[in-house]
Amino acid sequence: MKFPLPLSPLLLTMAAFVPCPAARAETVLLEAEGFAVPGGWILDTQAIDSMGSPYLLAHGLGQPVKNAETSAQFSTTGIFKVWVRTKDWVAPWKAEGAPGKFQVSFNGQTLEHVFGTTGAEWHWEPGGEVIVANSGEIRVELKDLTGFDGRCDALIFSSDPDFTPPATQAERRVLAGLPERIPQTKEYDLVVCGGGYAGMGAALSAARQGLKVALLQNRPVLGGNGSSEVRVWAQGGTRRGLYPRLGEIVEEFADKATNSPGQADEFGDAAKEKLVRSEKNIDLFLNHHVWAVEMIEGNPPILNEEEYFRTPDVYGRGRPKLIDSVTALDVLTGLEHRFRGKFFVDATGHGTVGDLAGAKFSMLEKGHLGMSNMWFWQDAAQPKPWKATPWALPLAMGDFPITVASQKTAEDGKFHKGEWFWESGFDKHPIRDLETMRDWNLRAVFGAFSAMKLGPQAEKYAKADLQWVASVGGTRESRLLEGDVILSSEDIVSGKPYPDGCVPTTWDLDLHYPKEQYAKKFPDNPFISRAHFGQGVDRKNGYPIPYRCFYSKNIDNLFMAGRNISVTHGALGTTRVMRTCGMMGEVVGKAAYLCLTQNTSPRGVYQSHLDLLKKLFQEPGAARRETLTAPLIVPPDAVKLLPPGMKYLDPATLPGIVIDDSTAKLTGKWTEGTNLPDYVGKHYLYATADSDAEARFEFAVPESGNYEVRVAWQPHPNRSTHTRCEVAGAIHELNQREAGKAEHGFTSLGVFPFKAGQSESLTLRAKGSDGFVHADAIQLLRVAE
Repeated sequence: MKFPLPLSPLLLTMAAFVPCPAARAETVLLEAEGFAVPGGWILDTQAIDSMGSPYLLAHGLGQPVKNAETSAQFSTTGIFKVWVRTKDWVAPWKAEGAPGKFQVSFNGQTLEHVFGTTGAEWHWEPGGEVIVANSGEIRVELKDLTGFDGRCDALIFSSDPDFTPPATQAERRVLAGLPERIPQTKEYDLVVCGGGYAGMGAALSAARQGLKVALLQNRPVLGGNGSSEVRVWAQGGTRRGLYPRLGEIVEEFADKATNSPGQADEFGDAAKEKLVRSEKNIDLFLNHHVWAVEMIEGNPPILNEEEYFRTPDVYGRGRPKLIDSVTALDVLTGLEHRFRGKFFVDATGHGTVGDLAGAKFSMLEKGHLGMSNMWFWQDAAQPKPWKATPWALPLAMGDFPITVASQKTAEDGKFHKGEWFWESGFDKHPIRDLETMRDWNLRAVFGAFSAMKLGPQAEKYAKADLQWVASVGGTRESRLLEGDVILSSEDIVSGKPYPDGCVPTTWDLDLHYPKEQYAKKFPDNPFISRAHFGQGVDRKNGYPIPYRCFYSKNIDNLFMAGRNISVTHGALGTTRVMRTCGMMGEVVGKAAYLCLTQNTSPRGVYQSHLDLLKKLFQEPGAARRETLTAPLIVPPDAVKLLPPGMKYLDPATLPGIVIDDSTAKLTGKWTEGTNLPDYVGKHYLYATADSDAEARFEFAVPESGNYEVRVAWQPHPNRSTHTRCEVAGAIHELNQREAGKAEHGFTSLGVFPFKAGQSESLTLRAKGSDGFVHADAIQLLRVAE
């Protein structure tokens, strides 16, 4: 039985029962993800490609979650054997204990068998028998016993004494009563697979060019790593470089999170979905996992077939290989649909569509970037108990870094977070081992928290309350699909020019490796990483990634955007961050428009229509056309473009006396930044909350008189609301989350008398602040007497 039925009471007795001799055998299948009321169990889709199905996960951080409930329809009575597809998730490491225990209940009566205690692999585990005294609806519940990530894929009840559970997915489909023929959708202009920043950028960009778009996402929310499920804040500079209009669409949905990880609402899941659904040209399909592709051969994308087959090095060998459709599983109902399209975008991160289509790709099985599961805790008002976790990694204080103390808001107080560097799986298979990578990370997090709560420093951490651990892993590297250009880190460092360079990448060449001091205890799979930042990336203007990295070399109607584009492992260190990935999607959406209107392929856009593509890069992100043939209309509220080449303010062009942060005297730790636009000079500086950092801007006026003193910063939600600022003996508290109201975003501190040649200063202090403190520039303007 695949579909959940309304719950209703039905008599079910566990007492002795003699079935009718003529009763026919019956088998009922319940997919756990289809339960009508999931309770506290959450849907897990990360391992579908390796274990075959989505499943329910009891991710309660040590507190049993609410029961999942549904009903099953029985047409016969009798004794039914019970099987549950599950596993003991710590068994691959032969760990002590079984944390994922749960039971199954029928009409309020619970089977004695406890599931999740055996088996390192997914398997059908027998759970005893139930007796159905009356045909009809039976209430079924999953009862979590631990809160430590028990998992259930499906349940089977059978009165057939010779029945054995299905061994293949095909057998399971038959048992579930799914239709043999997979229904297909209308043909879309563009089918976008993956709903992270890259997929959203592609879908929105294409829809605004008049394309009919299907956007498929295998999670219930959009945003990918930048969603409430993973909580990585979006990085990468937008609106700069050769085409400063790129990034305007991304900024419409990019999060403004104040921490990574932060609170769920900071990542704007609902706002992302609302924006996508507001585009009438987009059909959004959440909870749809692409797991099959159908291919066809097409006609050459140019008029002269003789030329096409005569120059295989340019056009490829044989007739074009084209994707006709992708098949997606509705992870809630088990139904499949074929999504037909003219063009497709692989924004899955894993290069799933490309792999299924036979696209060329590279993949490091060892030495790749790993997976993170971030977490945070906060002190409660009273001591909080914590259960022993003998199955977790056996950690002691010193085996892991103490979580970083940050500031949420003035009302909530401090919280402590396990950040991006809780990362593992560097030498594990980046696709087959996804589930065990995540599970290893969970063992590390729970082991660390147990060391805090139950170890020698238990009194210090008595009030520590574990509030969130990501159940969805934040993956960085898997398949890299091959395009006509494979961008390397050497290209980026040398500034190699490509005629189709477009998306600016501003992140450093950021590669992660196991952190040596924490790798000794678990050398096979370290769980704490360090970042190695290579030099050579232009963080201000960005290095323009070639368009030819955004389409497949051998699948003629396949684009790609996101972390699976055509780059080397080294170059991925800079291209993988989310705002940059979103701009790739913007480019792909515009290129797809040209493919349709110019009757060409993604490669043909580069070969014959590059100038048209560049022209589209110069249009506002908010511009749209109703249909493919309609004119492009720019709305009056479109983002205003800064003067050509200006993403920062040249101090020499500003009136008065301007002192840039590059000449300020610094104490404590300050970090250079360029991601926020309209800063003064080469960069701005920021320091962590409530630190000892100070920035002292020294000056002396050439003439005695009254001067208005202004200070500049770039507002952001993670900035301090009461940054301490001192000038001429006066103390000010600056709210750096709000923009300055003076010209060029400066904020006036008032008018002060200064004597010619006398040394003066303005000092910004981080001590006592409730967010990052920002230092950019100060300005002095002579006031007429």
